[in-house]
Amino acid sequence: MEYQLFYWPSIQGRGEFVRLALEEAGVAYLDVARTKGGMENMLAALKADAHPSLAPPFLKAGDETIGQTANILLFLGARHGLAPRRAQGRLWAHQLQLTIADLVSEVHDTHHPVGIALYYEDQKKEAKRRAEEFIASRVPKFFGYFERMLTRPEHRGVYLLGARLSYVDLSMFQMIEGLRYAFPNAMARLEPGYPGLHKLHAHVAARANIARYLASPRRIPFNEEGIFRHYPELDEPAA
Repeated sequence: MEYQLFYWPSIQGRGEFVRLALEEAGVAYLDVARTKGGMENMLAALKADAHPSLAPPFLKAGDETIGQTANILLFLGARHGLAPRRAQGRLWAHQLQLTIADLVSEVHDTHHPVGIALYYEDQKKEAKRRAEEFIASRVPKFFGYFERMLTRPEHRGVYLLGARLSYVDLSMFQMIEGLRYAFPNAMARLEPGYPGLHKLHAHVAARANIARYLASPRRIPFNEEGIFRHYPELDEPAA
């Protein structure tokens, strides 16, 4: 089966978390909106499906349509060995993914704290204040939580669920990549405090399928239209 992924064609955004899982699994998929006529097909699919998503990303697998990033990953994880076999383990992976989704939303709000329909330039003052608070308290809160998950006495292995990679590790890799792009100075200061996450990132980056994907044109570069945006004025000064 070839999956059909529906997401905006020019940004990584939330769709990138799904792309990483598909690439790691080594399964065929069509990034629909990046094909000729793909945007029209995506917008039509949003209206026509029996169980439509509010917005992309959504995934078609045969007759099934699955929306919401964490929900798509729950589906793919069970199908392609990127999640535990037991229900309890799958729920734990889903819980961690939903926590990452919370952090993704907070990243977005650093550059659009007032309203998504407003331009960044219309809310720069508020964005500056929001970004300062995000760097000072929110990144440490989330990273501290995930670091604890990796360093508990009973934990075994480099990945968040243990010795085997899961879709949650791919998403944490993407989170670190995105924050490095958006806040390079702040991340240079913060990252040494989270050696477990740093090691996890390195292991994911070195995986054969992921390394090939990152070096390919399928990997859309970060830009100032997606979730992770680099506005120097929102970052800390260089050390």
